[in-house]
Amino acid sequence: MSDARNVLGGLLQVCSVSPMTGFVRDGVCHTGPQDIGSHTVCVQMTEAYLDYSLQHGNDLISPAPEYDFPGLQPGDRWCMCAARWLQAAEDGMAPPVVLDATHARALQKIALGDLQYHALRTPDYPGQDFTPR
Repeated sequence: MSDARNVLGGLLQVCSVSPMTGFVRDGVCHTGPQDIGSHTVCVQMTEAYLDYSLQHGNDLISPAPEYDFPGLQPGDRWCMCAARWLQAAEDGMAPPVVLDATHARALQKIALGDLQYHALRTPDYPGQDFTPR
């Protein structure tokens, strides 16, 4: 899996180790046959998205230790299901995307332009401001 590619064509980077994310909880948005939801989109959580997700029946705030899930807060990075991200984007609620940590398989469901439009603006991407769109 170390040769997995991101949506920009480079090597897939770590999304988060605190909290530990990924379908297999290795910090990376790897995917495979068991990952039915395609947890391939690395995002940075926002309060607005966490509220939106809760209202749509997916509580990402409350810890669920039985699933090795710590509960998320605004600012946490997390590997999100591609279809769920796309639904949030269509509803105007998509959390910002970390492009170099988003698996290329996300492109099977989401257009690169949509991911780029919602890209997290950080000092890692020179010339861009620091706030998500």
